[in-house]
Amino acid sequence: MKMTESLEAKFNHQITMEFESSMVYRQLAIEMEDMDLPGMAAWLRHQADEEIVHANKFIDHLSDRDNHPLIGAIAAPDLHIDSVLSCFEAALRHEEKISASIRDLYRAGDDADDLDSRPLLNWFLSEQVEEESTVSEIVGRIKLIDNDGPGLLRLDEDLAQRPTATTENTAQ
Repeated sequence: MKMTESLEAKFNHQITMEFESSMVYRQLAIEMEDMDLPGMAAWLRHQADEEIVHANKFIDHLSDRDNHPLIGAIAAPDLHIDSVLSCFEAALRHEEKISASIRDLYRAGDDADDLDSRPLLNWFLSEQVEEESTVSEIVGRIKLIDNDGPGLLRLDEDLAQRPTATTENTAQ
């Protein structure tokens, strides 16, 4: 069942936001690389790749329903990072922004009586709980470390262990 034009536009906005998220995480990875924290940089690069997977899920959903996916304009990330804590706090704020957008998209789907979007949006609601929880835990660990060099290096090593994944939409 094809979406209404209005709902299609909202989904396209979400596609753009997911690509924006990838750019935000790429920039944060650059910031951690500049601070000589390759494990954190790798974790953030993997997160950037995951955001592309998320965009692909929305693209596939629109295409499967005979709608036309479009990527909107994406501005360069406006981030001012001066510490590991500010980096991951920026990531958490961004995840909270994405969560709010997903909830708004869910409500728009309900308003349009678009039942076909629910499975995808339910997956994203759960995914955002996980995303916020993960980044929040990292922020909490950074606060516990409180700029202790060995502690930051240990966290850097821990975050480097994140498994890699493809940017293709392999899981529904």
